[in-house]
Amino acid sequence: MTTPRTKTIGKQISQWGEGPIWWGNSLFYVDIAGNKLLRLNPETSEETIWDVGECIGTIVPSKNDDEVIYAGDTGYVRFNLKTGSKTTLADPEASMRGKNRFNDGKCDPLGRFWAGTISMIKDTGSANLYCLDTDGSLSLKVSEVTNSNGICWSADAKKMFYIDTPTQNVRAYDYNLESGAISNARVVVDTAAHGYKSSPDGMTIDADGMLWVAFCHGACVVRFDPQTDKELQRVDLPCIETTACAFGGENLDRLFVTTGIKADLDEPDAGKVFVIDGLGVKGVPAFAFRG
Repeated sequence: MTTPRTKTIGKQISQWGEGPIWWGNSLFYVDIAGNKLLRLNPETSEETIWDVGECIGTIVPSKNDDEVIYAGDTGYVRFNLKTGSKTTLADPEASMRGKNRFNDGKCDPLGRFWAGTISMIKDTGSANLYCLDTDGSLSLKVSEVTNSNGICWSADAKKMFYIDTPTQNVRAYDYNLESGAISNARVVVDTAAHGYKSSPDGMTIDADGMLWVAFCHGACVVRFDPQTDKELQRVDLPCIETTACAFGGENLDRLFVTTGIKADLDEPDAGKVFVIDGLGVKGVPAFAFRG
């Protein structure tokens, strides 16, 4: 096994980087607390930054190269990268503004945008996981969530993996790709049982079907086998708030990790994007919203 190599890329220092996704030879990600959407070209280090005027939890590409869809304070929003115009697509928790906001999310292989909310006042069970379908309809998929986070699908799209952070576990659901229905929830990775006192946050899946989980307050990303609940590999990073991860690069063999700043710690690289090379595994392509 090769020894992983870790370095920072780009100049941007985010207050709370999150939601990385590889699309069009660039890494898109967000700075939640900074109200920013960012695009980074790892080869040239060119960065483009958009201030969207609200906390933004995650973004996905769309059918139109000039537009992305994000989920943030005001729900699901279509954002034009050229004009900065915004169109609200769904806002299911408008009545909870200031208490809840959208957090992590991704699209399934048919282009439905799954995204969940987080209770900013730590009201247990007051958040939810939603699915925005390609016809524009919105459905509630999982209720009584507290901090909706990492989500991804198996290569055959028969399983969906999901993290509600305070549970300290990864759940799997049977997934019906045709309908978007989920069933048979069960725990496949128990991070507390592995000795992690930190919080499982963002997550991605590799081409071998293994899960990569970033641990907020944990300064690491960890590879787990969801079939056996076995820890396979851990990569430590020099800042405690490792928030999310995504494979990218020309061969999808580079793991990009977003981070945040912990106010009471002096960490020179906190808030930067890290890239881990030499892992010997590849990721899978991301999916765009098809609505």
